Amino acid sequence: MAKQNKLKTTGSLRIIAGRWRGRKLTVLDLDGLRPTSDRIRETLFNWLQPTLGQANCLDLFSGTGALGLEAASRGAQKVTLVELNTKAAEQLRSNCQQLEADNCQVENQDAATFLSGNNEQYDIVFIDPPYQADLWSQIAQQLVSHNSLSVDAVIYLEYPSHISPPSLPAHWQLMKEKKAGAVNYCLFKNTIE
Repeated sequence: MAKQNKLKTTGSLRIIAGRWRGRKLTVLDLDGLRPTSDRIRETLFNWLQPTLGQANCLDLFSGTGALGLEAASRGAQKVTLVELNTKAAEQLRSNCQQLEADNCQVENQDAATFLSGNNEQYDIVFIDPPYQADLWSQIAQQLVSHNSLSVDAVIYLEYPSHISPPSLPAHWQLMKEKKAGAVNYCLFKNTIE
C-alpha cells in the first residue's frame, strides 16, 4: 500500500470561468501562500480576454496556481506553472491531474533559475512573488535579458499597495491598473522601443 502524504489544507480554490468553471481545487496551508482573490482574478481575466485564446502563459511564483489554472481553463494553449516550494508544486501537479489539464506543466524550481534556462517566449506572464522577497524588478529584467517575452506580450504584476511601484523595463507600457484593499495589480504590454 502506498504511503499517503498528509498535508494540512486551508480549503479550496474555485476556478471562476472556462472549461473548469466552478471546479474546486485543494489549497495547502503553507507560509506565504496567498491565492489571488476571486475579485482580482475576475477583473484581470476580463482585461486578458482579448489576448488569452491560444496564448503561451507563464505563471511565475505559482503558489496555488490560481492565475495559471484560470488561464488554462479560459483557453490558453499552454501554461507553465513555476513554483519553488516542493509541497506546493506537488499539489499543483495533483490539481492539474485532477483537472486533466494536459495544457499545463509544473516546474518545481526557483523563478530566476527557470528563466535562466528557458528558451521559450511567452504571450502572458504572471508575476506575483512573495511580497517579502521583493523580486518584481529582478524578474522583470530577467524576462527581458533572457528574451522570454513574445512581441506584444502582456505582463501581470501584483504587489502590496504600501510600497512604491517596482522598477520595470522602460519599454513595458502600463495598460491597466487597479487597487483592491492592500493590493495593487496592473497589466503591462511589452512594446518594442
